[in-house]
Amino acid sequence: MPESPQTTLPAIKRLGYAVGHFLNDLCASMWFTYLLVFYHSVLGFKNTYAGVLLLVGQIADGVCTPLIGYESDRTSGCGSYGKRKSWHLIGTVSVLLSFPFIFNQCLGCDQYTPQWASLVFFIPFIVIFQFGWAATQISHLSLIPELVSSEHAKVELTAYRYAFTVIANITVYAVAWVLFHFQSGEDPSVVDNLGPTDIPVFRNLSLIVLAIGALFSLIFHLGTRETKARGSEDEEDDSSEGERQPLIVRSTVTLPSSALQWKHWLREPSFYQVAVVYMCTRLIVNLSQTYISMYLTNTLLLPKKYIATIPLVMYVSGFVSSFIMKPFSKLIGKCMTFFVGLLLILVFSYWVLLDTHMGDGVYGAAVLLGVGSATILVMSLSMTADLIADQTQSSAFVYGAMSFTDKVANGLGVIIIQSLHPCHTQACCPACVWYYHYVMVLVTGGVAVLAGLGLCTILIWPIKIVRRLTVMPGLVPSDVEDSETSSEPGLIN
Repeated sequence: MPESPQTTLPAIKRLGYAVGHFLNDLCASMWFTYLLVFYHSVLGFKNTYAGVLLLVGQIADGVCTPLIGYESDRTSGCGSYGKRKSWHLIGTVSVLLSFPFIFNQCLGCDQYTPQWASLVFFIPFIVIFQFGWAATQISHLSLIPELVSSEHAKVELTAYRYAFTVIANITVYAVAWVLFHFQSGEDPSVVDNLGPTDIPVFRNLSLIVLAIGALFSLIFHLGTRETKARGSEDEEDDSSEGERQPLIVRSTVTLPSSALQWKHWLREPSFYQVAVVYMCTRLIVNLSQTYISMYLTNTLLLPKKYIATIPLVMYVSGFVSSFIMKPFSKLIGKCMTFFVGLLLILVFSYWVLLDTHMGDGVYGAAVLLGVGSATILVMSLSMTADLIADQTQSSAFVYGAMSFTDKVANGLGVIIIQSLHPCHTQACCPACVWYYHYVMVLVTGGVAVLAGLGLCTILIWPIKIVRRLTVMPGLVPSDVEDSETSSEPGLIN
């Protein structure tokens, strides 16, 4: 008998699964928080050039994600290793080989090297990194509905996964703070502003991140056993039995949802409802993470150590809140839990709008943003798992499509913000103070309003699969797939 998803998993297996995205989370934390800061303030790239690098990465990720999702659903993987874990391994190796070159100086470049030449050097490594990141993300998410069948168990696995996402971010910011601290201790003449002297800090940070992430990826591959999707194997069993003894259906039945393939999702209204909510969630989380460093250094004029401490406060808050999400979502439901997270985001946005000189109040604002971001991210992932339900044979495509909307939207958002920047050189002018102030307001409060509208559609029209195949009396189930294109009435509802 083929293995089927369990109702829940033992704690050791939940932890083994949860650490599988740790390397991705570490790299993503550096990517979104420090990429623009590194290329603009440290390497001295123009705002538009720094934005182009991030846009190239997001587009590469957005294009690779659905393609990898489709291939992950279609291919069988490396022997008995499992198709999801095979893709996860490919992605992990790609990330490990490419990421060290992204947060470093261009090899062979000096102060006289044109910026466009440096741009050409970094782009291939960014594309390889994003391919690997997408392969790891999609394969890891696709394992959730294959490992567990209970809805609350899916929420629990997602919460565990996000808890380690938070731990990864905490690790990055803690190590960054230590590196900045030692830098100032070794050389007291180092100023509080970012510059070329900080290149070794970011290079060492990226190498430490990769070493830690590789260890946790090894734990995931040793501790997680992939099960085959039951739907596809049942179909094979039914097919072989049908050859020996045809089965006549005496009444109208609903076929297993394994009949849904990637093309069928495009005709599901709930697919687009969840995609809008997921995209808005990622816009809030990623863009706020991208521009929080710029906001701290250029608007609030805080020392560079704050680009480590404030994000650290945000993610510690998110980590604590992740432990109460499961009972909270049981009590009031996922949609209302998501709404509570949006309210916290809106309060943060209103605080930033009114308080132009926060002082120590920035820590309180960071707590609001951290808890709100953690809440909406976990709930949006849980909604995606609800949409997939037991349709694991095409789950990678669904996650890939969701991620595609998120990556493209984030990339376009960054390039628009960078293009509208009032300063086009490395040095910032007084206009930067107000520019990043309003950027933080819009990428949190403005997008939260859009997410709220998307949530309203789910409250009115709950997540469900509309398409259902039914079998007429006397029809052999193996004929149903062929009947999908039939023009005879009554075969398809």
